[in-house]
Amino acid sequence: MAYRQDPDLEFLGNVSSVDLDALVRILTEDEDGDERLTEELTPHDRYKESSPDHHAYWDLIAAEIQCFGANTLATLFRGGEGVLYREVLTDVCDKMKVNYNSGSSVETIELHLLMKVLTDSMKEMSPEELEAVCDDLGLSPRRYTPEAITVALQTAIRFGGILPYKIALIVANAVAKALIGRGLSLAANAALTRLMSAFAGPIGWTLSAAWLLMDIAGPAYRITVPAVIMVAYLRAESAKREMEEKKRKKKKKKRLKKRMKKLKKGKGLDEGKDHSSGEEPEG
Repeated sequence: MAYRQDPDLEFLGNVSSVDLDALVRILTEDEDGDERLTEELTPHDRYKESSPDHHAYWDLIAAEIQCFGANTLATLFRGGEGVLYREVLTDVCDKMKVNYNSGSSVETIELHLLMKVLTDSMKEMSPEELEAVCDDLGLSPRRYTPEAITVALQTAIRFGGILPYKIALIVANAVAKALIGRGLSLAANAALTRLMSAFAGPIGWTLSAAWLLMDIAGPAYRITVPAVIMVAYLRAESAKREMEEKKRKKKKKKRLKKRMKKLKKGKGLDEGKDHSSGEEPEG
């Protein structure tokens, strides 16, 4: 197993070990918590030396994703390297019957995948449940049907904000709960907590049904589908933190500018007092 330089996975080098944990467990453990027979991460010397400090071997985690997404024979011919993440992602989208533009950015394709999982799971929910999740998402669809809510979600996403992050969190949390027995460890407000709870069951059922069909095509999809969903969430989480950091710096700069303006104004008043004192200059 060797990591192939991949611009779409480099961000994992900035993700904390805590946030990487669910992804690592999906790659190395099956639904019963037993070690996967096909995984190559845990036998690696660097893993043995540093686990559970996943950040120390993030490139091996990325390599594992690339290799699970590749044909075993082809991987041998590439010297143990798998395929680039974009190929893993689009392959997963094809199997999940996601409608996407192959020329779009990885972030956009990931969002289409997450939206597909979320909207498919809505078919398992009652109109009352759909109304409740719309309230928590701040949506006002014409009708409380999966189709109408999908349109409302797409419209809301165009306005920007953190809705894509919320979608990624809801789907990834349900995947983690279904596969490793617990949701993601994070602090969430009441509305987001309700959303994660409401979708956990329906998303789990939707993916379970999809995986049963995928087993015919190849058992690797039981790993690549949740792994890609987890990568999509980690990317959305990283983007959210970057956005929050930019806002924080902008506010700090604004406060500093305001303070400097006050200081200059105060200095100007002091100079004005000196000039209006009536004293004659020396000389």
